[in-house]
Amino acid sequence: MERLDTGTRSAHRPWPLRATPPGPAPGPLPSGHPLAWLDGAAEGRARAGLTRRTVPRSPSDGLLDLAGNDYLGLMRHPAVVAAAAEAARTWGAGAGGSRLVTGDTRLHGQLERELAAFHGAEAALVFSSGYAANLAMVTALVTPAADEVEPPLVVCDQYNHASLIDATRLAKASGARVAVFPHGDTGRAAELLSGGAGRRLLLSDTVFSVDGDLADVRSLAGVARAHGAALLLDDAHGLGVVGPGGRGAVGGTELGGADDVVVSVTLSKSLGSQGGAVLGSRRVIRHLVETARTFVFDTGLAPAATGAALAALRVLRAEPERAEAVRARARELSEGLRERGLAASAPAAAVVSVPAPSPEEALAWRAACLEDGVRVGCFRPPSVPDGRSRLRLTARATLDDADIRRVLDVITANRPG
Repeated sequence: MERLDTGTRSAHRPWPLRATPPGPAPGPLPSGHPLAWLDGAAEGRARAGLTRRTVPRSPSDGLLDLAGNDYLGLMRHPAVVAAAAEAARTWGAGAGGSRLVTGDTRLHGQLERELAAFHGAEAALVFSSGYAANLAMVTALVTPAADEVEPPLVVCDQYNHASLIDATRLAKASGARVAVFPHGDTGRAAELLSGGAGRRLLLSDTVFSVDGDLADVRSLAGVARAHGAALLLDDAHGLGVVGPGGRGAVGGTELGGADDVVVSVTLSKSLGSQGGAVLGSRRVIRHLVETARTFVFDTGLAPAATGAALAALRVLRAEPERAEAVRARARELSEGLRERGLAASAPAAAVVSVPAPSPEEALAWRAACLEDGVRVGCFRPPSVPDGRSRLRLTARATLDDADIRRVLDVITANRPG
């Protein structure tokens, strides 16, 4: 494999090239042990190239980061960091309990009001993570009622995020019916919604996280309405990146305030913080407050994260050009890689993916890029719905021309083969 000397290594403290294992490799458990099967499962993952490790990042490692989801470059924005610090000084390090007990602050309510206004929805509800928001959105709206003759039906895109998949599994366990349509096939979604007479819901990502492609939200809305279904959308990768002023794939459109559309977002990507939210009508939000288990029983979002997200949202409102900047940088990455012979995806938002021949070669490719100072993501089964490993690059609004050239050079020089 050709190596590329970026000329930057001597100027920085050495960075870790691989994750540190959690400890020395344990000896095998006796065959009668109730957890002995874990050893065989670990060996199987290792043979398939699917071993995973955590990798601590350094606050100043000199790496050019295209693996994280800080799309707008707000994670270290002075106003965002200052708001996080001020919220922690005012309210303490943690929320202290469920928001229905002691975990609610004025910051939470202010963030909800400003998120709803930005999106065009009647109301919003903030959760401790985007994952928790998705579990709440789906399970609270799909769980069968005691007097329903026919169980609810939820129809899902094949490539939905893992949080939506887990949510539908919980819904199914509670008695709901679940049907899956091929990725982007709204015709098949319509067919699946047409059977029976019970409550129906259509569930999809807006921007799909692996390849960054954009769902046809208006077609999904048309299908849902034609069959009397509510439309549930996860706009985690859309908020701050697509739509007018970065309002997302739904916000700022006629669907943003529709009472038959419910949208989830995350605060941990474009807003550079942590947490998630569900946006919809007041009656939907009231239902979630009173019934969603990941709201009722979970500790509220920490004040620092709440304050940071609120400050980031205000920066986005004041600087809507950041949304176009990140899309432009993603297009430059994709076009540059394709000009160099790589099958990069054509991005609709901030994500660009580059297929790799195998999980092992994807890992080696990522490691080589890291050694040359560029951090990229690596998606392997089971994280990829099509089973094909790839590098995953996330553009950032604050990348400059020199950054783009460096990324293209490093990825091309270290390609497998």
